[in-house]
Amino acid sequence: MFERDLLKGKVALITGGGTGIGFNIGKRYGELGASIAICGRRENVLAEAVSRFSEAGITADYHRCDVRDPAQVSETIDHFLDKFGGIDILVNNAAGNFVSPTERLSPHAFDAVLGIVLHGTIYMTLDLGKKWIKTGRHGVVLDIVTTYAWTGSGYVVPSAAAKAGVLALVRSLAVEWAKYGIRHVAIAPGPFPTEATRKNLFPIPQIEERIVQRVPLKRPGRMDEIADLAAYLVSDQAEYMNGSVVTIDGGEWLKGAGQFNHLEDLTEEQWKIIYETSRKKD
Repeated sequence: MFERDLLKGKVALITGGGTGIGFNIGKRYGELGASIAICGRRENVLAEAVSRFSEAGITADYHRCDVRDPAQVSETIDHFLDKFGGIDILVNNAAGNFVSPTERLSPHAFDAVLGIVLHGTIYMTLDLGKKWIKTGRHGVVLDIVTTYAWTGSGYVVPSAAAKAGVLALVRSLAVEWAKYGIRHVAIAPGPFPTEATRKNLFPIPQIEERIVQRVPLKRPGRMDEIADLAAYLVSDQAEYMNGSVVTIDGGEWLKGAGQFNHLEDLTEEQWKIIYETSRKKD
């Protein structure tokens, strides 16, 4: 679909790039010529991902970072700037989410999700953005949001609030920072099952089955589909796209707002299974 050198000479920093959507985006960017920088909290996962990148002939490096900590964020960005000589693309992909009746949540539960999704995205964007502006370097920020960022959704309220904030950030900075040559774009995925989503969002098979049945195309998304979209949006071929949010969900959100609203049908016993599953240590 793309020229092999579409992203040649670019450096892409991907938060949460060791697994799932982040890893697959990094792999695609690398195949298209970019050097890949990934960060996350689990060093063993990051090291394994970089090893897999290297086996595929992709130049990659990692740095352990908790995006909720501004000091770690700044240190991570400086590390990659020193390593690669610059960063051209930032993908804010790190996320935290789980399903639960909202009345059962503690303030800590809200803080955990907002800290990663909203604050982490702000810290990464602000730190790198300031450095881009200071040096006059152009850049692209791609944020991974969700289809319920603009509709809301029951049972994932911390995520809905956080992703709505990220969406506002995309649309606001797209206007404010365009004069610096910095673009902001976003992808709103529908169901793209990963190991993490199956543990925290689809721990009972019936949940995933019902979500897929909501999709008019009657299937979940494939990783190559979202990775190709992510590649296009950060490429020079999309340089007139700014403030755009592209939905890739097979038409799911058009069929009914609130991806997890159907969880009102779950029994107390099913909620118990969900809690026990999500709290298991990896």
